[in-house]
Amino acid sequence: MANDSMLEFGDGFVWGSATASYQVEGAWNEAGKGESIWDRFAADPAHIEDRRDGRVACDHYHRYGTDLALMASLGLRNYRFSIAWPRIVPGGDGEVNEAGLDFYDRLIDAMLERGIRPFATLFHWDLPQALQERGGWANRTTVDAYVRYADVVVRRLGDRVKDWMTHNEPWVYSFCGHLYGVHAPGLKDLPTALAVAHNLLLSHGRAVPVIRAGSPGARVGLVNNLEWIEPASDRAEDVAAARRWDGAFNRWFHDPIFGKGYPEDLLAWYGAAAPKVETGDLEAMAAPTDFLGVNYYTRRLIAHDPAEVAGSGRNFLAAKQIYWPFVPRAEFDEWEIAPEGLYRTLLRLQRDYHPASLLVTENGTTWPDQPGPDLAIHDLLRVRYLARHAAAVHQAIADGADVRGYFAWSFLDNFEWGFGFSKRFGLVHVDYATQLRTVKDSGLWYGRLAREHAFPLADANAIL
Repeated sequence: MANDSMLEFGDGFVWGSATASYQVEGAWNEAGKGESIWDRFAADPAHIEDRRDGRVACDHYHRYGTDLALMASLGLRNYRFSIAWPRIVPGGDGEVNEAGLDFYDRLIDAMLERGIRPFATLFHWDLPQALQERGGWANRTTVDAYVRYADVVVRRLGDRVKDWMTHNEPWVYSFCGHLYGVHAPGLKDLPTALAVAHNLLLSHGRAVPVIRAGSPGARVGLVNNLEWIEPASDRAEDVAAARRWDGAFNRWFHDPIFGKGYPEDLLAWYGAAAPKVETGDLEAMAAPTDFLGVNYYTRRLIAHDPAEVAGSGRNFLAAKQIYWPFVPRAEFDEWEIAPEGLYRTLLRLQRDYHPASLLVTENGTTWPDQPGPDLAIHDLLRVRYLARHAAAVHQAIADGADVRGYFAWSFLDNFEWGFGFSKRFGLVHVDYATQLRTVKDSGLWYGRLAREHAFPLADANAIL
């Protein structure tokens, strides 16, 4: 008999947490690792809000055993992590660094010893600097280098890792790094951003069969970040601006991988800036996958902005985000707290693309957490955030979305890209001076959810 006071998930539902290599590992130049674009970008303090870099980060490279033991003690049995390409192939292509593969051997074995299922992301933004100096992802030869790198990694680790993610958030990598200039490599050019996005999607599709060959029985997917987009009003110009924003942010990265090609309205909008599509590219992008990874953080209200027109700069969509003063926001001011957007996004993906399955591969929020007088971290706002978004997943499943799992971002407080260490997303607090880990109340709450596959409805209904 159902318990109406609890939101219950099936025992097979996957509850996990996530990190990324550059954000947590540190050991930036140890054991033969090559330089990444983030090593280079963060070395200039002007690029990072708190003027710090990720050379040490959370020192997960040396402390993974302790971190995994902590993870297991909370009941988190699924870990989404990423592999650092320059740790495996320091020059980006060519010679393989066996010491890098050895590290991930040890990491994965340590997971399995603790009953933790590994979910590996092959590319989470830390491109080898050597490849960037040859054009980076704007150069189609990087597609070939990536496929060779993926083959090396999967053949070494694919006997134990059966869940593979080709890329994390191609939109962020291509646009934040190549149009907005706020991420590595710090470029500001729309045609370059679109070429990068194209080659990321192409490399995803070309890597899928390589992963399947190297890891028989593997489950393979791509991780995209999505936002729920709404027009700020019913005026025609705002509706059109919201459709452009949705096209650039969502449809551009989903239509091709599900066999629909690029959206025609965005191709017309981009005009000469659109990427060159060679014969076979779109067919390769649409390689069948086992899941779509969904990273969700916010919804956006979009209005027409006549100040600029397409291609003239950062406002390449002639659109802007607006805010309603009664909608709560996270510490990132532009991120509204909108769990309904996750619910609607999951249903939209199910309806429009019919993926084999869905995983929520990132969801979380940042608050300026610090230990209180009792040395504990009472992050009630994060608990409420997680509960409301888990409830949105529960309702989406009830209404027909085939969601198989949820990963909280992130397990540890970490280096948050251009914000440095100024933002804390973790279930576990990290004192960066001492590397002391302290489980937050949100980590304890989420651990119970992962163990029990249920949580009280009252946690989701509580006011933030």
